[in-house]
Amino acid sequence: MDWIIRGVVRFQEEIYPRLESQFAALATRQEPQALFITCSDSRIVPDMVTQTSPGELFICRNAGNIVPAHGEATGGVGATIEYAVAALNVKHIIVCGHSDCGAMKGILFPESVSEMPTVGAWLKYGDAARRVVLENNPDLDRHDCLEAITRENVRAQLLNLRTHPCVAARMARGALEIHGWLYTIGSGLIETFDERANRFRPLTLADAAQIAATGCSEVS
Repeated sequence: MDWIIRGVVRFQEEIYPRLESQFAALATRQEPQALFITCSDSRIVPDMVTQTSPGELFICRNAGNIVPAHGEATGGVGATIEYAVAALNVKHIIVCGHSDCGAMKGILFPESVSEMPTVGAWLKYGDAARRVVLENNPDLDRHDCLEAITRENVRAQLLNLRTHPCVAARMARGALEIHGWLYTIGSGLIETFDERANRFRPLTLADAAQIAATGCSEVS
């Protein structure tokens, strides 16, 4: 714990003074452009991965980057989505899964969380991804199956996002876009789900140009 406290003191004495004007502007308002939904895994640092500054991302974290469908018990996820869209007017929602995800392992092997009933209940939201992969790819080995479920889970959460009324309404008028990402911890690679091609592919600067060209970031 001492190193965490030392980090706080270093922030207060060294980092904050250099960014004081930025934090002063953020003291009473925030205008994030994106809601970033990702896993609680300690190895995922959204601000570092996206190289964003305070105030630019609204972040929602939970085991498995899960988005329960509208109307289900959401554990606060639904409220976070609604606030980000309806109150903060974010223009983009990113669902970001990652490699070596413990939640995906729990979905793939439910017996591994049998002594953690709360965890097990939450991971049932990943059943759709598990069944899609296992029933359609019976010959996959453990590693490939885990990777396939991780990808399928991101796709499933994108579908669930669309069930939320505020998301559906904004998307219908072109004021909101949703994105599915997969982050590979060991290489730093981020892949994005290409809906037209129905596959994940590496995220590139061309994606940024395409999003800018749609004008979504300018729609209020």
